[in-house]
Amino acid sequence: MPVDSQAFRQALAQWATGVTVVTTHLNGSNYGLTASSFTSLSLDPLLILIAVRKAAFTHDLIAQSRVFAVNILSAEQVEWGKLFAGQRPEITDRFAGINFRPAATGAPILPGVLGWVDCRLYGQHDGGDHTIFVGEVLEAAGPGGHAPLLYFNRAWGQFRPVSTEATAPRG
Repeated sequence: MPVDSQAFRQALAQWATGVTVVTTHLNGSNYGLTASSFTSLSLDPLLILIAVRKAAFTHDLIAQSRVFAVNILSAEQVEWGKLFAGQRPEITDRFAGINFRPAATGAPILPGVLGWVDCRLYGQHDGGDHTIFVGEVLEAAGPGGHAPLLYFNRAWGQFRPVSTEATAPRG
């Protein structure tokens, strides 16, 4: 029996993910989108992957520019997550007022993010309605310092650590 798409979406909504803004630079302009499908892939060579919906405007720009950066957001940067997710449609220039800097590839690095990786496109693979972009990491930094921004059950939130002491179950 096939899985209903709503049941699938509800099941995966129970998986907490970090929130990133993926940026690229093409023909003198900057572009970005919010993404939670991001993970490390390989240490030799250094590779990461992102999955981008094929219908997203930035999708084709990443394929054309062959470069992108992944900016890992902190809980304090939830508004950037919403902005780059298109939840502020009245704002046409998503980079306006953000003091970003270009990475080696030219892709924007947002200020104060928890970490970032700057990548050259290593490969791309069909993933249904998404493309899996594999990036070769050219530069990276992880200054940290704040709680990460998370997305869980269709809501934005933050990490709250539980006790770090190991306790044995009773009974």
